[in-house]
Amino acid sequence: MDSKIFTNPKGQLELTKPKPIKHPKMLPIATPKLPHVPLPISGNTRARMSAADHATAAAVPLPPESFRVGFVGAGNMAESIARGVAKSGVIPAASIRTAHRRAERRDAFRSFGVEILDDSAKVVDDSDIIILSVKPQMVKNVLLELKPTFSKEKVLVSVAAGIKLKDLQEWSGHRRLIRVMPNTPSAVGEAASVMCMGEMATKKDEERVSSLFGAIGKTWTADEKYFDAVTGLSGSGPAYIYLAIEAMADGGVAAGLPRDLALGLASQTVLGAAAMVRNTGKHPGQLKDAVTSPAGTTIAGIHELEKGGFRGTLMSAVVAATKRCQELSNT
Repeated sequence: MDSKIFTNPKGQLELTKPKPIKHPKMLPIATPKLPHVPLPISGNTRARMSAADHATAAAVPLPPESFRVGFVGAGNMAESIARGVAKSGVIPAASIRTAHRRAERRDAFRSFGVEILDDSAKVVDDSDIIILSVKPQMVKNVLLELKPTFSKEKVLVSVAAGIKLKDLQEWSGHRRLIRVMPNTPSAVGEAASVMCMGEMATKKDEERVSSLFGAIGKTWTADEKYFDAVTGLSGSGPAYIYLAIEAMADGGVAAGLPRDLALGLASQTVLGAAAMVRNTGKHPGQLKDAVTSPAGTTIAGIHELEKGGFRGTLMSAVVAATKRCQELSNT
């Protein structure tokens, strides 16, 4: 006979068979059924790079209140990181702090629970990890001003493009440094972030910072010598893809589609193609061949792209952006 579930007089669920075993020293405790809450899954999954580079391990949320994060600079990038971290549960919003002279920026951070302090010096003093998120041309003056507030137990993380670790160390007088290059899709939790460690950064520092940036996308660890190329590819890359989406949508309009439909199809097609590359592990060339039938429509379109130098143009764009980043880094 199958077991049946019934509710006893105490409001507990029991089975008719087998009978529950009662522990002689314990009384049954009625526990309410809690709603299912999905655990936050960080975007920091493993990814493959060349032998010189390696992907970081998946970000695992650390215990609440285990460390405090302060943002020096409260612009859009800082807000994206802070929102992602708070939403993921890596640390609670109450463990994040920042300061800004403009009320609208303070209100933006305060709206999701971030503590607002009077100035950046207090942010540094009250934080274990300080994320420097100011414009590159401001980094030197900001660090020189904050130099007296850095103590050896604090970790300084810079997301300023083109600013090398040696410069950060010189201006801050601090050696426990990490440099991170995220990109703008951090605003929607799909950033591609590359990290490099300063000489005094510890494994624990790397794990903590990886967990923070894993909350807004995926992270990799690479040598600093690759950072100009990282900027040329993933830093500037979203703009290349926006241009491609716009061009595809314009092509759809030229072929007779309504603008809204053309733009929706173009953006979703790019999103889906990227997911195919990421999720299948197949080379893009394999996926391209799989949808390219002999004498079909796709190969006709690819032929036109090749005649226009599509691949070579994209490659040249990455190289040109890399060279420009090198020029800016050396000025």
